[in-house]
Amino acid sequence: MEITVETSRCAEHVGRLRALVNEAVPGLVLQKEPASLYEPVRYVLAGQGKRLRPVLLLLAAEVFGVEARRALPAALAVEVFHNFTLVHDDIVDKADTRRGRPTVHVTWGTDTAILCGDYLMGLSYELLARTDTPHLPDLMQVFSEMMTRLCEGQSLDKEFEKRDTVSVADYLDMIDGKTGALLRAVVELGGVIGGASEAQRATLRAFGEEAGRAFQIQDDLLDLVAEDDRWGKTIGGDLMEGKKTLLLLEALERAEGDEYAWFARIHHNDGLPAGEVDEARARMQRLGVLDEARTAVLRHTAAAIEHLEALPQGEALDTLRWLIQRMQARMH
Repeated sequence: MEITVETSRCAEHVGRLRALVNEAVPGLVLQKEPASLYEPVRYVLAGQGKRLRPVLLLLAAEVFGVEARRALPAALAVEVFHNFTLVHDDIVDKADTRRGRPTVHVTWGTDTAILCGDYLMGLSYELLARTDTPHLPDLMQVFSEMMTRLCEGQSLDKEFEKRDTVSVADYLDMIDGKTGALLRAVVELGGVIGGASEAQRATLRAFGEEAGRAFQIQDDLLDLVAEDDRWGKTIGGDLMEGKKTLLLLEALERAEGDEYAWFARIHHNDGLPAGEVDEARARMQRLGVLDEARTAVLRHTAAAIEHLEALPQGEALDTLRWLIQRMQARMH
């Protein structure tokens, strides 16, 4: 009963923060002309995302005694920034859909999509500057460093597509930028708004990096093993596209002989035929790759939660801990 009560309380807490963000998003862009710019911008912001990143920022701020509405401009900044990255990522990845809807470049063209993303990036900095805090220079520094690290990670991800050899260690370094940089930054931003000490900010960064690894490895795993329709993506899509995910890299490091050649051709042939996804899953299971990925998710989640023990205890931290556990077990 105690676990059920705590789950309900934490879920309601997250729901309140998500609702606060959702209420504010529609009012961010009221301009109407030129419609060629603002229609796609509003289209992007109307997407039904989980608002995970702004909620994490608001929880981190609450850990240090800051009321959520005071930190809301910064939370909106990271949500808008996240959407900017998705618009540009979709162009780079030549993706046709995002969250079940046509992508911006498919609907309005690549030129408009680039401008849409550029506008969103500028808006994110404008929103960050509206934050009521005496630590605005620190906020800007964290935000800019996050932008640099994210671009580095994205560049490595593209570079990996052309490299014959990528190690698991290389991959983890890449996702520390591509996925972890934003998660690390959002919790640190919340701490900065709350006047966190340098040691506490370092703890938040370490927490965010571990959470980012758990989040991305879980994504890689679910791409191959998800059974829930809410996953919303083609099962085995990463292998079909020839992406060097943790699963494929682990398989290449563990396999030998004909088994190695079977997995190596996924890269050399620019992807795996759809009809062979089940066989790839079975081969990875035999090699212990899937179990290792599950263990890695649990390990990085546990490490993230352990970092939280050094922060001020209370309802906000309880909810932050609960949310990370939900991320680890997510199927939605």
